[in-house]
Amino acid sequence: MPEGPSIVILREEAAKFAGKVVREVGGNSRQDIQRMAGKRVRALCSWGKHFLVVFDGFYLRVHFMLFGRYRIDALKENASPRLSLRFDNGELNLYACSVKFVEGDPDATYDWRGDVMADAWDPKLARRKLKDVPHMLAADALLEQDVFAGVGNIIKNEVLWRIRVHPESTIGALPSRKLGELIKQARDYSFDFLEWKKAFVLRKHYQVHTKSVCPRDGNKITWRKQLGEKQRRAFFCDVCQVLYREKELQAPAVAKTVRTAVSKTAAKPPRAAHAKPVAKKAVAKKAVAKKAVAKPVVAKKAVAKKVVAKKAVAKAAARGAGTTARKAARTTSVRDARPRRAPARAAAGTARSRR
Repeated sequence: MPEGPSIVILREEAAKFAGKVVREVGGNSRQDIQRMAGKRVRALCSWGKHFLVVFDGFYLRVHFMLFGRYRIDALKENASPRLSLRFDNGELNLYACSVKFVEGDPDATYDWRGDVMADAWDPKLARRKLKDVPHMLAADALLEQDVFAGVGNIIKNEVLWRIRVHPESTIGALPSRKLGELIKQARDYSFDFLEWKKAFVLRKHYQVHTKSVCPRDGNKITWRKQLGEKQRRAFFCDVCQVLYREKELQAPAVAKTVRTAVSKTAAKPPRAAHAKPVAKKAVAKKAVAKKAVAKPVVAKKAVAKKVVAKKAVAKAAARGAGTTARKAARTTSVRDARPRRAPARAAAGTARSRR
């Protein structure tokens, strides 16, 4: 996506069309682009990532999105322009961009004090705006166009590396000095970007963006495909870029988490509405638990009764056997106690009887 300095370059290159009449309009835009035909261009302006073509009573706002391009006095090969404006002294061709008409004057819409490339840039205004979002991540804050119009992902990554601040630091946790450095470098690096871009050496000056090793300490660069609420690519050094966080906000993506928590809380019904069903469920669970406990207890009692019955039978059997044995013992002892005839006397008695 073209960042603020790239739009400034377009504004400077297209400046020759200011005050000229649009002779012919073309392009595949669905907007009523023919309304510009025959109109005189009053000014060509830039605000952040917006390119403005100003006419009497209205202006055209151009945003180059992710892959937008432009050509002046030339056509891009194998591509149809979204908008083509032809003048007596040349033509302006815009590709893969968003175009929209806005009624009125740009001064009524844009606050030029928020554009980091504008002469009217106001760092004090930026500080006041940042103090209103203490929980926002530094990486997200630099991409807020209302605060730093024109700052894009490249500038964000390089500025945070310059001032040694971790992208997941929160604005409220930054020391006052660091916050001042962030605001100052957002503008300073944008002008460095502009100078390098014009000299076609911008990529040679990348320190962390798309790099793998930190040039300051030689440690491996950390890369995130999506970071923060803006979900943009991040390149940073975990060693030399300090993480500033408030004690109660130690988790990443704080701003998003806070908003999500608030929305979820608002969506939930009052707790009292859930009190009775929860109590009923608790009672039901207890009842089920009691039944589950009662079953093994009943089973144990039944087993115990069977054991007692068996013991009783065994005792009765043992008692009966003992009685029988005692009776048998008594009978035997009585029989054994009876006197027996001596053999000699028995034989004498037999002899007398024979006589």
